[in-house]
Amino acid sequence: MTTLISNSIDSVMAIGLPSGIRADGKYIEAPGTALVKWRSAWNDKLYQVYVNGCYAGTTKDSMQRQMIVPVPSSFEAPVRMEVYAIEPGEAYTDFSDELDKSCAGSGRVKITLLRSQDLPIDAIAQIYFDNGTGEIDYSTPLSDSPIRIWPAWQDKAGFAMSRFGLGDFGYDSAAAVGFGKGSFGYGQFGLDVDTIEWTSSQLPPGDYKFAVIVFDKHGKQSSSTQTESITVTPAAKPAEKLSIESFDKQTNQLILSIS
Repeated sequence: MTTLISNSIDSVMAIGLPSGIRADGKYIEAPGTALVKWRSAWNDKLYQVYVNGCYAGTTKDSMQRQMIVPVPSSFEAPVRMEVYAIEPGEAYTDFSDELDKSCAGSGRVKITLLRSQDLPIDAIAQIYFDNGTGEIDYSTPLSDSPIRIWPAWQDKAGFAMSRFGLGDFGYDSAAAVGFGKGSFGYGQFGLDVDTIEWTSSQLPPGDYKFAVIVFDKHGKQSSSTQTESITVTPAAKPAEKLSIESFDKQTNQLILSIS
């Protein structure tokens, strides 16, 4: 398995580029792209940039030390920029799966559910939480709407694992999750790797517990599966504008204005 190289790369910085210029010459401050620059001791490798854990681009030659990448509009959480060195032969391989895409610092919690083939095709899941009280409230789901375990009947794997007339048969289930899909060494095998993810809205700082219950169309429900206590610590809201208010040459004191 190839590992992205992070050592000997430093001074990574991102400069937001304006979205456009108005007729009066003033620019639109909200950036849609950013210029990412870095320093590196590697002279025989290419570089990849990842934005919030997602592949953004690869350099054209080993001496390139900057790249313009798209950035999401985010005024509530910082955007994470990462630069890695790679071997030239893997220039266009997306290694996003190697990176941590956790919601740390976003004030959101990601719940991963195992999508067992034993669940009926009409199964739905509801997510509940304790709102920081330590006691989970099962009267009101936290999820905005029921989470469909199988959004389409084709999602359920074959080998007649679904109801008659709805399940695939034989090797048609090779399209299901697992079975070595993806680059060699990256694809997982077996139906036990089939998961779905749900991400909460932004939560205030605190400790929370979550629970998941699965229902079928007849109202039958599974037992509650609870998480351990999860600490949510949102990142500080990024400054929209940073300017120099004053500078005292005698004391070498710089005062910045943040808005």
